[in-house]
This record gives sequence, C-alpha cells and structure tokens, in this order.
Amino acid sequence: MLKRPEPFFFEHGENAVILLHAYSGSTNDVRMLARALERENYSIYAPQFSGHATGDPWDILRQGSPEQWWQDTQQAISFVRQKGYTKISVFGLSLGGIFATLALENDPDLLGGGVFSSPILPSDHSNVPAMFMSLSAHQFKQQGLTETAQQQALTALAPASQAQLKAITQFTAERVQAHLSQLTRPFFIGQGGQDELIDAKVASRLRDQLQSQGLAVDYHWFANAGHVITVNQAHHELEHAVLTYLKTIY
Repeated sequence: MLKRPEPFFFEHGENAVILLHAYSGSTNDVRMLARALERENYSIYAPQFSGHATGDPWDILRQGSPEQWWQDTQQAISFVRQKGYTKISVFGLSLGGIFATLALENDPDLLGGGVFSSPILPSDHSNVPAMFMSLSAHQFKQQGLTETAQQQALTALAPASQAQLKAITQFTAERVQAHLSQLTRPFFIGQGGQDELIDAKVASRLRDQLQSQGLAVDYHWFANAGHVITVNQAHHELEHAVLTYLKTIY
C-alpha cells in the first residue's frame, strides 16, 4: 500500500516557519525546504490542504475550496501558536502562496513570509487546468479503471475542475490582490524563469507593485528553473535565499 503524504511538524528552535504546498500537491512539495530550515534550528510546520494527497482528484474538488483552504491556513497558524511559538513566518508554493499572502495581510503578529511561484496577480496564461487533468488521468489509471471508465471520469471531472480554478482566481483577486496594501512586513518572492504552469512575469509585477507601496521585497529569479522551485534544480539556491531572508526578520 502506497503511503500517502501527511502533515509534518519538525520541532527545533524557537523560530517557527509554516510552509504551504501547491494545488493538487502535498506536503512533499515543501519537505526538502523544511529539512534545510530545520538543520538551521527552525521549527517547521507543513499542513495539508483539505482534499489533497488522497490519490483521488475528486476529493480536491469535493472537500476543497478557497474558503476551506483559508480555514486550513488559519488552523495551521493557530496550531503553531498553541504549541507555544510566538515568532512565526509563513510561506507558500503556488496555491499555498495565495494563502500565505492572505495570512500576512490579515495577521499583524506574523513576522514575515512570502511566495514561491505563486499567481498573486492576474494573468491570461495558465497551464494549471491541463496539469490537473493530466494528474487526474494518471490517478484514475492507478485506481485500476478501464480506459473507457477513465475517459468517462475525466469528462465528468473537467467542468468541476474548471469551476474550482475559476473560484481560486476570483478569490485571489477579491481577497488577496485587492488588499496587498495591507502587507507591512518584508516580503519574499521566489520565481523560476522557466515556469511551465503559471506566467513567470507575475513575480516581477508583484515585486514592482509592493515596492511602489514602500514595502521591502526580497526577490529571487531562478532563470533556468521550472514551477516547483522547492524541489527542482533551484532548491539549494532557494533554501539559501530563504535562510538569508529569515535572519532579517527574526
């Protein structure tokens, strides 16, 4: 039986970092970064978004929603505080970055954080819908469905997937993008130049907008890296950049 990814909490030093994973991803997205930070005496919590990492794409659509994932994020922050930590930062990969940013807009007691490959600003370019359908096809095949059943499942899944992705875009615009002026702490942005899922130029646009508000931005462009910079060839550089940033906020 394949072991499913689960939330993890690496308790180490007094400074805590929350890491949020990507859409249709899991805590495996951020485990390498978590271990690198733990080695430098940070305590790391990585929750798992509702509906994710079950092996069934329908669970993301039926159990998950932007509002539910925002609740998951708030619960993660509460969990870390209940463990006695007061010095907390929050980062997110892709979808996770949307909720990390929302948390930083709404929670004045967080020390900082930021985003990795995250579509905070709008863009016409996204390969996320195709990625989700491809991943779903793989999962349906793993479930042992016949080819006909796989096709029927994908046909049924497509409109529900499109509706959820549209809801994420709307949520981001209304709840996150519209309130970027509420960010007050230094903000980290990491982006791969060869991002295959979202428009990489969103990162520099976000940097420019935040800097125009007078916010300190720690911006990192990994020219040859794809979307998942927490695990691809950029991960060592990213880990170093995050650690350097963390030393400025704690």
